[in-house]
Amino acid sequence: MRKKIDLLEGSIAGTLARLAFPIMGTSFIQMGYNLVDMIWIGRLGSNAVAAVGAAGMFMWLANGFTMIPRIGGQVSVGQRLGAGNPEEGAEFARGALRMGAFLGVLYGIISLLLNKQLIGFFNLNSPDVIWDARVYLMITCGLIVFSFLDQVIGGILAAMGNTVTTFRVTTVGLVINLILDPLLIFGIGPLKGMGVAGAAFATVFAQIIVFVLYLRAVWREPIIFGRIHLCVRTPKQHIREIVKIGLPSAMQDALMSMISMVIARFIAGWGDAAVAVQKVGSQIESISWMMAGGFSTAVNAFIAQNYGAGKKKRIKKGYRKAIEIMAVWGVITTLLLWVFPEFFFKIFIKEPDVIPMGVDYLRIIGISEIFMCLEGAATGAFQGIGKTVPPSVTGILFNAFRIPAAMILSATGLGLNGVWWALSLSCVFKGTILPLWFKVVLKKYEKQGMEEEVR
Repeated sequence: MRKKIDLLEGSIAGTLARLAFPIMGTSFIQMGYNLVDMIWIGRLGSNAVAAVGAAGMFMWLANGFTMIPRIGGQVSVGQRLGAGNPEEGAEFARGALRMGAFLGVLYGIISLLLNKQLIGFFNLNSPDVIWDARVYLMITCGLIVFSFLDQVIGGILAAMGNTVTTFRVTTVGLVINLILDPLLIFGIGPLKGMGVAGAAFATVFAQIIVFVLYLRAVWREPIIFGRIHLCVRTPKQHIREIVKIGLPSAMQDALMSMISMVIARFIAGWGDAAVAVQKVGSQIESISWMMAGGFSTAVNAFIAQNYGAGKKKRIKKGYRKAIEIMAVWGVITTLLLWVFPEFFFKIFIKEPDVIPMGVDYLRIIGISEIFMCLEGAATGAFQGIGKTVPPSVTGILFNAFRIPAAMILSATGLGLNGVWWALSLSCVFKGTILPLWFKVVLKKYEKQGMEEEVR
């Protein structure tokens, strides 16, 4: 395995960049999974996109549950490594992996047994769209345990300062998905095309390959994975700490997905095409929020180790540099969505009556991109010091704000665009309040250090 990055010494900007860029690259790769599916599925028409969009909501919900072992494990392992205690870090890693496997299997069983009821929530109009959504849900979420384990392993590696391995194995997964998508969706020669089901199988197979490559990469890693010993019982206090740290983030992400489901059901009142617009639009703007999420993971790992080592000044400088980088990326994303909305949307859907709706979505949501990026940097900083409640409170409050705001604004002359404005404004609020909140917490943390020095 490639040597890990030293997060406790050296240039802060250089260290953060070397840690963050592979993670951000990995986020691009993960975004690529979804974009590749959307490009090919879009060739089947907006009905197929609507089906995948509805079922994909439950994949998003699954990511909320993954947050418990992923964030809880990453922060706990990072802080123990910073404190010079890799043995205990391995115990936390073992607990996180076991929890990820259990939750993944449980979620898969529920998705298989209740697929009809879950898709029925959206009140989709076309029987074909409903059936395709059920099939996509059963395949992708029925086998989602591999995605759960991939994310937990990636989080542990990030806590160790190793983000290159995640980038490499995820890249291989994307290449496999790129090859399999058109083959399984449309078929070739004697191989009959499977449509939406083909896209689902391609995604799951790529996730399995990534999991196998992860196992190969960490097999002989001596610091954490070489000490895990899966047959040994994890102390209950470690499990409680993982849950304590990861649960607020999990609740935020899960509630966010549930709120989005309510919004999607509301949007379905404008027809299945409107659902397709939201799905495609969110995939296009993922160039911003996937990057923010990836960078948040890097900030989390950097601050967790330095927090464990008690390096307050390095934490402050690292956070400031992260905010600067994310602000620049947010501005770039906003410009892209404002200047080229039609170009990006037509990559996925070319139906003339749908394109204007997509252009409106991208221009309205584009206003919030810089705030979304700032929220990501602040979230990672809070997670790194083990305080996951502030970002969760902010996220839950303003994500819930979307529902009444969407109802009120869409009842005006804005119509469907009122829903897009509700989404955009909630991001503006979160991206303003959370960075200011962390600044207050950071000042208190620094003051505490000065008081200890006086004593």
